[in-house]
Amino acid sequence: MIEIMDTTLRDGEQTSGVSFSMQEKLSVARLLIDMGINRLEIASAKVSEGEFLTVQKIASWADNAGHLDKLEILGFIDQGISLNWIKRSGCKTINLLTKGSLKHVTEQLRKTSEQHVEDIKRDISLAQSMDISVNIYLEDWSNGMIHSKEHVFFMIDHLKDLPIKRFMLPDTLGILNPNNTKLFCTEIVKRYPNIHFDFHAHNDYDLAVANVMAAAESGINGIHVTMNGLGERAGNAPLPSVIAVLHDQMKIKTSVKEYMLNKVSRVVETYSGLNISSNQPIIGEHVFTQTAGIHADGDNKNNLYYNDLHPDRFGRVREYALGKLSGKANIKKNIEALGIELDEKDMIKVTNRVIELGDRKEIITQEDLPFIISDVLNTHENEKKVKILSYALVLSKGLHPTASLRMEIDGIIYEQTASGDGQYDAFSQAISLIYKKLNKAKPILTNYKVIIPPGGQTDALVQTVISWKLNEYEFKTRGLDVDQTEAAIKATEKMLNIIENLH
Repeated sequence: MIEIMDTTLRDGEQTSGVSFSMQEKLSVARLLIDMGINRLEIASAKVSEGEFLTVQKIASWADNAGHLDKLEILGFIDQGISLNWIKRSGCKTINLLTKGSLKHVTEQLRKTSEQHVEDIKRDISLAQSMDISVNIYLEDWSNGMIHSKEHVFFMIDHLKDLPIKRFMLPDTLGILNPNNTKLFCTEIVKRYPNIHFDFHAHNDYDLAVANVMAAAESGINGIHVTMNGLGERAGNAPLPSVIAVLHDQMKIKTSVKEYMLNKVSRVVETYSGLNISSNQPIIGEHVFTQTAGIHADGDNKNNLYYNDLHPDRFGRVREYALGKLSGKANIKKNIEALGIELDEKDMIKVTNRVIELGDRKEIITQEDLPFIISDVLNTHENEKKVKILSYALVLSKGLHPTASLRMEIDGIIYEQTASGDGQYDAFSQAISLIYKKLNKAKPILTNYKVIIPPGGQTDALVQTVISWKLNEYEFKTRGLDVDQTEAAIKATEKMLNIIENLH
């Protein structure tokens, strides 16, 4: 078993442009602990009054829930100022920032290694008197091992007998690779076999996960991560990838519940405002999507294209992309998921139409298939039950936008007017009023994505992709138009017809 320390709320918040509110920090802290994270570094001492109140709030919750010992605060050698800040906040653990390279000691602190150790001892003694546990960060440890190993050993030799729970080894500037990570960590672990060491990776060379693997192989006791790889510059080691590598590649157990990774990742994505890359391992939108038809065909033949990263482990499902690379196997997988049966001849027709749309760079979703089938085969079983007949959107400075809507449902005309926070929101509110009167369920909008071609002009086609959730059923619809709101309305009309066909 290896210990996982998540620093999303401290180091992750040092991502440019990221700042979590009090409620967001509390929410993420609760989710991470529920997911099985062993320790949380939730803040830096002395940042602001707002940060102090946030830490107080999280500490109060953690104390009542029996998790206070899992919370940690980054603190500084400042003659007790950080320690007093932590004590007043209600927390009980300081991650004391010390210097792991001689260059940092002599050039930043203007001191000798001996003087630095004496300063550290003074603050550790004070922490002990305040009943605060101490972990030690050896900042810039990686450079220390490369350029001033004697300083690293001097630090540990003179601090190892003090009441320090963990020595934490940061690759502060992300300069290591798997070879020297393993070399340095192995040397440290062998020299100090009775000390608990953590490894803290940064991703400047895109080697954070590989370096974590090397550190774990060397016998390191704890690993530092952030959700979605948030962190300064290129970020830290991403939690989902680290967990997958530890569990699958190394057969090392952790307490992390894999099925919660995607859920927590999406929450952090929303709160941080930074979108996850669609091909980010484990959590990216498309990482469990097969695109090439040959892969779908292989999945039908004893899962020839599966690896150990089964999507259900992470609260995901396998999907089969629709586009110009789709073969009959891809189409068949999607059609079967919809409960539709086609013969070989009709399957070829539908496949050709999907490929044609893919060549035009249109996004095709599983939910588009019934409409494509209806169009290609000239059938009427999926004929529109819901039609948006007309609408008027009004945007006026100083007033809420309004929408007047006329629509047809099962041959009956309905009209409604509503206001909203934007033109599309007003349009959506008008539909909700109609559906409420009819006692019909309407899905929750879970995501709204607008795709504009790079370098597109003001008359460029815009694709609006909306994600919906109705009870446990999640799906997407797409609209294409030169006007963004019009594209969203087209996507919404598709959604309304999909849910009508569900009943």
